[in-house]
Amino acid sequence: MYPTLYHVFYDWFGVEWSWAKMLNSFGFFVALAFIAASYTLTLELKRKESLGLIKGGVRKVIVGGAPNMMDIFFSGLMGFILGWKVIYLLLNSARLFNGVNSPQHIIFSKSGYPLLGLLVGGGYAYYRYYTEKKKQLPQPEEKMETFSAGEYTGTITFLAAIGGLAGAKLFHLFENPAELREFFTHPSLESFISGLTVYGGLIMGAIVVLTFAKMKKIPMLVLSDAATPGMILAYGIGRMGCHTSGDGDWGIENLSPKPGWLSWLPDWAWSYDYPNNVNRVGEFMTSDQYAGYGTHLVPGVFPTPLYEIVAAVAIFILLWSIRKRVKAAGVITALYLIFNGLERFFIEKIRVNNKFDFLGVQATQAEIIAVLFMIGGFILLYFSLRKKKVDSGSFASKTTD
Repeated sequence: MYPTLYHVFYDWFGVEWSWAKMLNSFGFFVALAFIAASYTLTLELKRKESLGLIKGGVRKVIVGGAPNMMDIFFSGLMGFILGWKVIYLLLNSARLFNGVNSPQHIIFSKSGYPLLGLLVGGGYAYYRYYTEKKKQLPQPEEKMETFSAGEYTGTITFLAAIGGLAGAKLFHLFENPAELREFFTHPSLESFISGLTVYGGLIMGAIVVLTFAKMKKIPMLVLSDAATPGMILAYGIGRMGCHTSGDGDWGIENLSPKPGWLSWLPDWAWSYDYPNNVNRVGEFMTSDQYAGYGTHLVPGVFPTPLYEIVAAVAIFILLWSIRKRVKAAGVITALYLIFNGLERFFIEKIRVNNKFDFLGVQATQAEIIAVLFMIGGFILLYFSLRKKKVDSGSFASKTTD
């Protein structure tokens, strides 16, 4: 396992870059997931705009106006963070990231070079002010300009990230009531960044984004059809982070011998011990380069993130390959809900999770949501196809008349 990017560079290339210990491998894959989802969403929004299914917008811009003080402030803030924290971490990485404290605690601590931060921040702010001042005109011009629907991607991604983080934390607390009181009575960085539920993030992120779509009068089903292929791809990439870092999203203990019909499957894909996992759980083992992480699971467990990676990529390939042939709005979203729910429902059978008594049935939170996803997907599929059939029939009737 690779808890941080430092361990990747050391294992693959034999180089020791202490600064890379601040970069968690799970966070790296989460960033890749957002990039992949944003890229595919942009492509789909542009394609659907070319088909007339969605429109961009119009905005007012001022050419040659006075420097924007808010832009100058944020430029200065970014410069301050660079000088105060980033340079401090880079110059002291060998001493700071020694495996005793988690990278998050060091990164979010008060330590740094505040004076250097003020100097760099002031320089950034002044440079931004200087460049904007040079563009200022004696008589600023106000005009309206149109923009492509693809430009909604940045806002949608930001809203999905904020809503997703809040939802992931809330659903985790609902699933683990023992942590709820601790979270609010003794809040800490560790309690905030640990324990996130994927479905919670997905649901809350979707609610926030669809609310934005309604405000901007963007057809919700058109937007969701554009977003869902990238969402399942992002899910698979995120699970790559889970597997690579060993963040605890693994399965139950697997003591069963590998079946003969799976003889082609590597042993680690059947039962894995997640050595040097980022959660630092399991039995201790000697590891000089993995100071602070030297543990592994005994016995091994089902590597469920690996199975979900395969399933998510397969679902993405299917949705991406048929998206241009599907004409009814909502069908891609419906298929996403069905396949996502189906995949998660079965993976929960070999995953470690808390179970609830739901209508007399023992089930995990994810199993319940997965079933609701599948039901909702089939309902949406029925009405989407039915509406398309009715619309086609009405068009044919008008043509005949």
